[in-house]
Amino acid sequence: RTYSSRSSEAGVDDLLVRSAQSEDVEALANLMSDLGYPTSSEEMYRRFEAISADPSYATLVAASGGKVLGMVGLHLERLYESNGSCVRIMALVVGSEHRGRGVGRTLISVAEDWAKRRGAEAIMLTTHNRRDEAHRFYVGMGYEATGYRFYKPLGDPEEL
Repeated sequence: RTYSSRSSEAGVDDLLVRSAQSEDVEALANLMSDLGYPTSSEEMYRRFEAISADPSYATLVAASGGKVLGMVGLHLERLYESNGSCVRIMALVVGSEHRGRGVGRTLISVAEDWAKRRGAEAIMLTTHNRRDEAHRFYVGMGYEATGYRFYKPLGDPEEL
């Protein structure tokens, strides 16, 4: 499915945002690695297959000239604290050579539209403490820091 297409005054012509396909797995693996999470194509294929099977998820890619420039992964979640739902941006990355050209802004805009169409009352994301440039980007897009994320690895699930 195609969500958006536009010509960009910022330097990316004919940018198209669409649902990711299995043919995009290698590009998705490269983007995850670019974000700092080394990922093989085989690992990404397994992840993509599992995520794609769940209708509460969406994986969208921004492409131009047939090349994937960035991606956003979304998850629709029910809330405990209210009767509504929200969308969590699970991953957002633009290839380093395409940053600063409007690709991330377009992906965020399409993600927000996706959330609204599903009745979400809010959209949220988590970003690492060290990603100062990303923090400035999100604030510029109207997001505000509202808390902390705490993380604890539980070990290998196979060993339970």
